[in-house]
Amino acid sequence: MLGMENLDHKTAAVIIPPEAVWGPIQAIRQKHDSKVGRWMPHITLIYPFLPRSRFGRAAKELVSACRSVKPFEIELTRFDQFGHGKGYFTLWLAPEPDEPIKDLHAALCPVVYEDAHDSGREIWHFKPHLSVGQARGMGNMVKLIEELQANWRPIRFRVDSVQLIWRNDRPDDAFRIDRTLALQGG
Repeated sequence: MLGMENLDHKTAAVIIPPEAVWGPIQAIRQKHDSKVGRWMPHITLIYPFLPRSRFGRAAKELVSACRSVKPFEIELTRFDQFGHGKGYFTLWLAPEPDEPIKDLHAALCPVVYEDAHDSGREIWHFKPHLSVGQARGMGNMVKLIEELQANWRPIRFRVDSVQLIWRNDRPDDAFRIDRTLALQGG
């Protein structure tokens, strides 16, 4: 287990949708997401995460945590946003239901955070989302969400694993999968 100060911004634990459903997500990201080249479509579970050098040592606990959660279905049906102040917004698709993702997050946190059971920690204020872009200005954000929603066809997929991803120090490097951890029966 590590404290927050020992985590690595070049690693993450994520849910990656099957590539078969990437098309509509990537079409939006190509137009609106400045990070499209850095990240594959994903739902972040923990970021920053363990340093990559710790993946192997933590694997037994991570596998056990993943196997404590049954595979589940989610659907990406609606868009929402996070405001970052000064008129900056991140646009995202809301996975529904989000409870199984929150359960998975809660199962992984004790492996990563030494004080994960402290109910006051911000790690428990987890909001599952799949980022699709950024907008500047309230009016632009509202208009873009309305446009995206009007043309969106919901995407449904099964979540049966967690991916541990990493990138190197190069500013232009993209995240890649290091290992995939199956959920219970996945």
